[in-house]
Amino acid sequence: MSATPLAFSPEPSPDNVDVLHDVRLRWRGVEPYGESFDAMRAFTDARTPDTPDEIWLVEHPRVFTLGLAGNPAHLLLADSGIPLVKVDRGGQITYHGPGQIVAYLLFDLRRRKLMVRELVRRIEEAVIETLATYNLATDRKAGAPGIYVATPSPEQAQQGANVRLHQAHEGAKIAALGLKIRNGCSYHGVSLNVKMDLRPFLAINPCGYAGLETVDMATLGVTADWHDVALTLAERLALQIDGSQGAAAQPQDGASRFAASTGPTE
Repeated sequence: MSATPLAFSPEPSPDNVDVLHDVRLRWRGVEPYGESFDAMRAFTDARTPDTPDEIWLVEHPRVFTLGLAGNPAHLLLADSGIPLVKVDRGGQITYHGPGQIVAYLLFDLRRRKLMVRELVRRIEEAVIETLATYNLATDRKAGAPGIYVATPSPEQAQQGANVRLHQAHEGAKIAALGLKIRNGCSYHGVSLNVKMDLRPFLAINPCGYAGLETVDMATLGVTADWHDVALTLAERLALQIDGSQGAAAQPQDGASRFAASTGPTE
């Protein structure tokens, strides 16, 4: 499955804003988590029915974030030296750090006539499509929000997917999802691990699941530039959320259960 490139600049524009369909793509670079958190809440509070939707692409310094109903006991190592920030999304604890893409999704769901569970399904599908572009096999997992390593199809194996690495890390989590809906608008978003120091994930129960392995694209043999992957992810998100591609696909088992709450998920 290959991404179809959209008509916009292959590099960030001088003012760090591009346009995908009717969505503004904003490149925020490396930014402390608190700055992004404050900015997306302020953006959501200030927006009007005419405010264009935006996708923000960010890379954060090391930080743990804990959702509204999250259990602090899922932080297993209190003296890790990594700050813990309590946030207003759903879900438990996760980690953000260098080498990970965070895409914040600032969308007016009322204007798009888009329900939360359908938004979640489209976000997940965009991540699966992004990873397939790099010949990685991934899937949803029933009852456990996010995107996980799967067994490559025969076609992917023929195209060069590393079957051995996929099998060695089958079921490992490679992307996490968390949203907040306020006044019919979304913020927070999705994180995708490209090439990271994965050791901080060992200090937590990722997304509340004890013993869950977390991987990145590099672990699965992909040598890809952060910016290139971010661009592909933004393209797939814009297409999926716009409904231009793949909207007829059905969620797999478990996808609809966790997406129905107002503040999913991870």
